[in-house]
Amino acid sequence: MDQVGMYEESSYDYVLTSDYAALLVQEFGRNPIINDEAAFDLYPPPPPENPHFLPTRPPIVAIMGHVDHGKTTLLDSLRSSSVAASEAGGITQHIGAFCVPLSMSGNSSSTSGDERLITFLDTPGHAAFSAMRARGTSVTDIVVLVVAADDGVMPQTLEVIELVKREKERDNIGMVVAINKVDKPEADVEKTKLALLSAGVPLEEGGGDVPCVTVSGLTGSGLPELVEMIALVADVMDLRAERDCTPVGYVLESRILKGFGPVATVLMTRGTLSPGTPLVAGTSSCSTRRLLSPSLQPSTSAAPGTPVVVTGWKSLPAAGEEVLAGSEADIKKACANRERKRDQESSLGDVEAINAARQADKEREGREREIAYKAKRGNRAPTTMADDSSVQEAKRNYLRIVVKGDVSGSVEALVGAVKDIGNHLAGVKVVSTGVGDVSDSDVMMAKAADAMILAFSVGVPRAVRASASQNHIPIYSSDVIYRVIDDVRDRVISLLPSTYDIKVTGEATVLQLFEIQIKGSYKRIAGCRVTHGTVQRSSSVRVLREEKIVHEGSLNALKQLKKDATEVRKGSECGINLQDFDNLQEGDVIQMFQKIELPGEL
Repeated sequence: MDQVGMYEESSYDYVLTSDYAALLVQEFGRNPIINDEAAFDLYPPPPPENPHFLPTRPPIVAIMGHVDHGKTTLLDSLRSSSVAASEAGGITQHIGAFCVPLSMSGNSSSTSGDERLITFLDTPGHAAFSAMRARGTSVTDIVVLVVAADDGVMPQTLEVIELVKREKERDNIGMVVAINKVDKPEADVEKTKLALLSAGVPLEEGGGDVPCVTVSGLTGSGLPELVEMIALVADVMDLRAERDCTPVGYVLESRILKGFGPVATVLMTRGTLSPGTPLVAGTSSCSTRRLLSPSLQPSTSAAPGTPVVVTGWKSLPAAGEEVLAGSEADIKKACANRERKRDQESSLGDVEAINAARQADKEREGREREIAYKAKRGNRAPTTMADDSSVQEAKRNYLRIVVKGDVSGSVEALVGAVKDIGNHLAGVKVVSTGVGDVSDSDVMMAKAADAMILAFSVGVPRAVRASASQNHIPIYSSDVIYRVIDDVRDRVISLLPSTYDIKVTGEATVLQLFEIQIKGSYKRIAGCRVTHGTVQRSSSVRVLREEKIVHEGSLNALKQLKKDATEVRKGSECGINLQDFDNLQEGDVIQMFQKIELPGEL
């Protein structure tokens, strides 16, 4: 191993991975035996040789932009238009995806009398979009960048612009800018366009190729022009897909639906899906018992570019997983291999952690020997940054949580939002995730891990809530993600070390000392004059002598004219006796103060 350059891996306690083991076998002139059966998997069919002769498909559009720029209102307006059309034309809509009809008069590429659809993905925020693109799904054809006319280009707007630029380098993706909230008095469309041009968006008005439409999601003005512009961009992109190949799609969301069991909203990209087709998505398999429209109406088939609810899953697939069709035997074999590969990757992570821990132990032992050697010679070894970081990591407090949500996409988004909350002193650890109502097993999991339960848009049965109360497991339920994030942030802040601020409420100067007899014992009373603020009997006190603190404690007695007093104001004289301190001297300053606990900051 030293000869082939594997110096760090040559120790006797290093755990070899299968790749390293195969390389070593080849170095000894032997052939490693590879199990081809274990490498079997399902893949999408190869792309067609002549895609220009394929039938057209609806464009898939994602609406993105900065927070509070009107994406949700715009989507709601488009949904309402599709609902109105569905009363006459049977157009579907859903939280995961919905379609808007567009008349195809004058378009030679479509059959006469056909009505073309535009599929909108309801994946708010660019994070979900980038996660899907990172998995290689390529399901989005056009990005509609929503920019508020009264707010202009904001940080998340710039992130979307950069994301689209990167995707354009690798794939064919279109872009349309929708300047929203033009109905507001403070809207400035021209200023917003100039800001977009300076941000690198090549608008058509500036000689570029990105169209720009002014809309109002609140009043609905400009929405028809936006839909027509999206259709025009789709015509230029010439989006086509084969309908007679093996079905291929991607999971938009999955959930437990009452009466249907595990279901998944699948966006078809190639082929036509029909009931009875065996499917696989990740390690989840499906027999496709029924196909439903997003409004849960029975459907006979699903063509490319349309969303469909698929029932018959044995387990919930994860959002963003690729959906493939095959024979039941092939799907069973592929699922087994994928599960084995997932377990192997998990074990490889454990192997890396074991090797890293052993390496850290060796380095620590080396540092300890160096410190001991320098201590013998009278030198002190310097503390390294690695030592400080390891100590900080050991002292870090964690809020452990069990996440339950209504759909897998919501769970994924919530985990992504809360896992980065914290700093070097406190953070979040996600113990377990799941879809569906909170159950007794979730309570037991939280009890074992000393965790809390986040119930996002799911119910908590009364028996489960009683069990959680008996086991002292907190459950936070909400259907608004921002409230969940704020609650998690507040709980993490409560884990931070307490910091206090000292507020001085009064000062008294010792003028003379007296010895008086109280209940048969002599006590030293300091005759004082209040110089600032108020001296209160219940306040904490500290004694300053030559501007140095010599004592901190509490008052034992506060008197004024031989009578007990609760407070003495500025300019008055009083007698003070301190608890457990009789070493007062003339000229000492007695300060009254309060300790105010300050909330931590992340």
